[in-house]
Amino acid sequence: MRLLVVEDEPKLAQYLHKGLGESGHVVDVAADGIEGRRLAVGGEYDVVLLDLMLPGIDGFGVLAALRAAGRRVPVLMLTARDKVEDRVRGLEQGADDYLVKPFAFSELLARITALARRGASAGVQPATELRLADLEVDLLGRKAQRAQQRLDLTAKEFNLLALLLRRRGQILSRTTLAEQVWDMNFDSDTNVVEVAVRRLRAKLDDPFPMKLLHTVRGMGYVLEERG
Repeated sequence: MRLLVVEDEPKLAQYLHKGLGESGHVVDVAADGIEGRRLAVGGEYDVVLLDLMLPGIDGFGVLAALRAAGRRVPVLMLTARDKVEDRVRGLEQGADDYLVKPFAFSELLARITALARRGASAGVQPATELRLADLEVDLLGRKAQRAQQRLDLTAKEFNLLALLLRRRGQILSRTTLAEQVWDMNFDSDTNVVEVAVRRLRAKLDDPFPMKLLHTVRGMGYVLEERG
């Protein structure tokens, strides 16, 4: 799934970005309410994790702008304040769930999955199953198959495929892949991206006549169906 984390505490934001990324999600992070509002209203997310106390605009303001724009994406509010009135206010303004800090990461993952499923039943279709040609990827079950044949992928290969598939048709640079999949700054002396792409291609494309993963020389990689 694609998630937005709006959190101004750097250590927690980094922790969430890394942990959620390692769990197979594509994660964007905003460090203040103004940037959070811009991304939440203008982006396409399956779940938004929204801190209550934010600089610029607080979480209530971001939530109000999101709902005023007609966006029905599920919102999980995160806060250190365990006041009943805060929870009531958030729920009344359109939040879908509330989690008080500190929280267990396993509980956070469970809440995110529940919200995504709840959103689907309410008509908000989270992209938990992605398809391209004969490729099918189940983001929740972390399974991938082509032509109904299971692809035996490592965790990093699955995360790489999920990112490419979520942004199919877009050329993604090695820097973007390194940041999103490995949570690392790209080092020109490191070939981790090339090695992972080569291994993914061997499983994704080599056994099949139609090739989906393409290299764009000097720019990066793109997943798309070409005629």
